[in-house]
Amino acid sequence: MLLKLSPAGSLSALISLSIATSPVLAAPQTTSKTISKRPPTKFISRPPVPVITPDLAKLPWKMENGVKVFHMSADICKREIMPASDMGPAKILSVWGFNGSAPGPTIEVNEGDHVRFIFKNNLPESTTIHWHGLEIPIEMDGMPFISQPMVKPGETFVYDFTLHQNGTFFYHSHGAMQEMMGMIGFFIIHPKVAHDPPVQKDFGLCLQEWAVLPNNSIPNSMSMEYNWLTINGRAAPATTPLIVKEGDRVRIRIINMGMDHHPIHIHGHQFVETGTEGGRAPKSTWRPENTVIVGVAQSRDIEFLAKYPGDWMLHCHLPHHMMNNMVSMVGPMAHPGMGMHTGSGMQEGMGMVRGGNATAEDLGPALGRGMGNTADREQMIANGPRGSEATGTPPTELKPGFPQDDMMMTPMDAAVAKPENNGLKAGWSGSLAGMMNLIRVLPADKYDKLLADIKAGRIESSQSAGMNMDHMNMPGMEGMPMNHSGTNSSSPKKGKPETKTGPTMEEQMKMDPNMKM
Repeated sequence: MLLKLSPAGSLSALISLSIATSPVLAAPQTTSKTISKRPPTKFISRPPVPVITPDLAKLPWKMENGVKVFHMSADICKREIMPASDMGPAKILSVWGFNGSAPGPTIEVNEGDHVRFIFKNNLPESTTIHWHGLEIPIEMDGMPFISQPMVKPGETFVYDFTLHQNGTFFYHSHGAMQEMMGMIGFFIIHPKVAHDPPVQKDFGLCLQEWAVLPNNSIPNSMSMEYNWLTINGRAAPATTPLIVKEGDRVRIRIINMGMDHHPIHIHGHQFVETGTEGGRAPKSTWRPENTVIVGVAQSRDIEFLAKYPGDWMLHCHLPHHMMNNMVSMVGPMAHPGMGMHTGSGMQEGMGMVRGGNATAEDLGPALGRGMGNTADREQMIANGPRGSEATGTPPTELKPGFPQDDMMMTPMDAAVAKPENNGLKAGWSGSLAGMMNLIRVLPADKYDKLLADIKAGRIESSQSAGMNMDHMNMPGMEGMPMNHSGTNSSSPKKGKPETKTGPTMEEQMKMDPNMKM
């Protein structure tokens, strides 16, 4: 293009005209037009689906001058991880938590919220709160002596910040021993613009481990031998099932603040991992799975379409994490193996009774603690044969050459009865222990009925009418029907030798005078 300028034409005019007609500098205009022609986003603004954290409360708040104000406290509290039953007392732990609960109550807020937490320390020692994964001012991070002074017993500290992230986070004390005493809770931030595809149900599960020595209710925070595994503060079968309707898209948020990684597996469905403790994951990273490892100090969000009706398992797939009062993780199982002596507490073990003569040297660094009901009973720890502390009832027969079944001898359906369990098959609780739960995918009519039962607090009579053992067709159970108290109501079939038990407690004391009750 030829340009004619008058002698009076200025250099600035030439430069301006050159810029306006330059094909290179005009490119941003083309880019702008391209962006304007893109299809609209698929994300739709809609109210968030409330997150259900079974067996855990929500932390309430009040709006004050545009700020959501929460009141929190660090407390000594009790946590019943297993209810009482005909077979034993409740398992209640003396733990530390927030607002009288361990895990602490669920915090549920929205991206963009200005939040304020007025925190009171009711513990006998100093503490702080760390907001795990949140990008907030350093003064609010909760790191003792680095970002803030310790909150001493009886003192109050105010955390105040604005949220610009969304996802599944959590809060916890930043003292290692305090964390192992239960001081953790959900911190869920809903996005300003809802994620796509939408979910109809949203759940939160908190994984914890507890090391409880015999005759104690206070967890041993120095031990790494965990004999109780819980989901939201309950050990299976006392965990509360997740109730969903067939066809629902379901999100499950899982957080882990223990010492072990947990491969969480669900039955009957494939899911995609849609988020971590860093927030929402790009769709390009989603892939079908049915097991996800939730590492220490991590969160994982999984989503799936509940296509198949049924009562599906959700559990950690580490074998020792599917037990209550499990064996030491180092060395072979201590006597009585995975056994549960009749007449003792279900929560004290899982499996059929077996005798044996494991010695203390065989057990590994277990502090003399075995597994099963003896883990909560004062035992005679010595370098000699260890017999059965049976109550006089013959144990279950074992099939030579076959491994012992890890099913519990006596289910405890009645002890863990709750509306969410209505409609489960008799004896279902015999298949759950430790870090296990159920996802109940129900057709619309059954789903609506169960929701009505839950709202009314109605429990089916079949749950509390006692336990019928006729359905239990377990290896070695032949000829040994059980009554509701968990004791044998008949002797083994004729022609089959009785399985011998080891010496009783009194007999062991006679053999080794150094042993004490």
